[in-house]
Amino acid sequence: MVAAVDSLIVFVVSALVGGIGIYAGARLLSNAKGYDHAVWTALIGALAWVVASALFGWLPLLGTLVTYLAYLGVIKWRYKGGWFTAAGIALTGWLAASLVLELLSVLGVTGFSALGIPGV
Repeated sequence: MVAAVDSLIVFVVSALVGGIGIYAGARLLSNAKGYDHAVWTALIGALAWVVASALFGWLPLLGTLVTYLAYLGVIKWRYKGGWFTAAGIALTGWLAASLVLELLSVLGVTGFSALGIPGV
């Protein structure tokens, strides 16, 4: 039971951190909607990443490209702008989420990731 609660806490905090990243990127580069919109975008993006990775991840180079394009497609769908705007939101989101996780680490809070932000 304790492990399930711990897993739920890690999932929720990771989704919130991912949402912070996407919200920061959308705020700078697009029509930032609410923070809740960013959290949902992070969750949908994570799901798209998992599905695309499961289907195409085994293909050298092409699998990684298709997986990343699926993730960018979610951002493009959820926010105004084209593919370059989506890539900018993803990059800004990665930087912002990395910063938040580093700050949490400095405060002694570790073990979290940024759900919906690849590579964090």
